Amino acid sequence: MQFFGGSEISPSPPLPTASGNNGHMMYVFNRNGICLLYREWNRPLHTLNAQQDHKLMFGLLFSLKSLTAKMDPTSVDKGNLGVPQLPGQGCSFHSFRTNTYKLSFMESPSGIKIILVTHPRTGDLRESLKYIYNLYVEYVVKNPLYTPGTPIKCELFDSTLDQYVRGLG
Repeated sequence: MQFFGGSEISPSPPLPTASGNNGHMMYVFNRNGICLLYREWNRPLHTLNAQQDHKLMFGLLFSLKSLTAKMDPTSVDKGNLGVPQLPGQGCSFHSFRTNTYKLSFMESPSGIKIILVTHPRTGDLRESLKYIYNLYVEYVVKNPLYTPGTPIKCELFDSTLDQYVRGLG
């Protein structure tokens, strides 16, 4: 099965964009804003509890998606700011960078949102996010023991994800 025009899970994932372990944290949300997965690799400072952190991240994504759709110079019908859009609808963003981190974002056609926070010098991660989504499909969605909409608890997915993200540049 193919997703995003790529091949099935290949033995050779996209190459890291630099050297070292630059992944800080990752979120996976469903279309309803429920955090299905949260992982940390290099997060030295914890400022919020997990539930507040997840709400803040999903709210940021919702706001950025709404803002980019409203500012889209190619669309005549702008809609109302704050109105939810369907996945793939309107203008979208892929990443933004601050002086301390880079946030990369991908939304699947089914509404799954994958957010990867990395070192600010990390390159384009769109292919890496697609690869992570394909891991999600192969190890989680196709798992007969997984109930959609519940937190992801799959050891094979976790270990493969950890290994891949630790190798990202």
